[in-house]
Amino acid sequence: MKVLVATEKPFAKVAIDGIKQVLDEAGYEMALLEKYTEKKELLDAVADADAIIIRSDIVDAEVIAAAKQLKIVVRAGAGYDNVDLQAATNANVVVMNTPGQNANAVAELALGLMVYAVRNLFNGTSGTELMGKKLGIHAYGNVGRNVARVAKGFGMEIYAYDAYCPKEVIENDGVKALDSVEELYSTCQFVSLHIPATAETKNSINYSLLERMPKNAVLVNTARKEVINEVELIKLMEDRADFRYVTDIMPAANAEFVAQFPTRYFSTPKKMGAQTAEANINAGIAAAKQIVGFIRDGINKFQVNK
Repeated sequence: MKVLVATEKPFAKVAIDGIKQVLDEAGYEMALLEKYTEKKELLDAVADADAIIIRSDIVDAEVIAAAKQLKIVVRAGAGYDNVDLQAATNANVVVMNTPGQNANAVAELALGLMVYAVRNLFNGTSGTELMGKKLGIHAYGNVGRNVARVAKGFGMEIYAYDAYCPKEVIENDGVKALDSVEELYSTCQFVSLHIPATAETKNSINYSLLERMPKNAVLVNTARKEVINEVELIKLMEDRADFRYVTDIMPAANAEFVAQFPTRYFSTPKKMGAQTAEANINAGIAAAKQIVGFIRDGINKFQVNK
């Protein structure tokens, strides 16, 4: 059984060592493709793979077609929009993610971005504090729950909206559950986005929603850039000199944001939510264990293309 670890952005060595240990114990072979620059390298590498572990790498219909023996793809992380689920399903390939493994890392980054925003990007001028401010968590999954946990330490007043999470689950965590997305944005000075990029959510964070936010609003995006309607966000920030946007997913219109709002906008150079040693290790080892569990015992708990 051959497991390919294909990562243009490599795992840390300690994570690779952990993955290899899990696979060695199962009697599986591990192949490593790191820092590749051409798609052909990936296509060649998957030719005899039974399983693939990826990070942000693209597994499209062409990759799946090239992998004649492929049984499972595991995305080491929560999001999986870099995998063509329909093509995988058509080829009887199982696709899984590793939910929760990166959640604390993303949550800590989200709060760090909030601090950076309210301290005026650390430019030496007087800012404000997070204590006592209202934080809205848009989608209360693994990351959202960790954001709530960390934000409690800052003394924030925490609200959440999630159409698919029961209100009692949210309230049991000491978070106030709201009935609509509009109520969340109207109530909270800070909103932290944790929604996936789907047909329903793409471009859904728009002018009419964001204009509801109170004075000195801060929007934090550690989710997906596709959920932001960038044209309407720029228009909103032109109309509201108090509005700030911080993200770890660089917008397509990054140059325009930087030019127009140098003191109210910040983006990391690349997506950094899961870029910690701990998250790197956790997600990689979880992916290896899920592959072993699926191939050996048929466990498909985290399958996303059922």
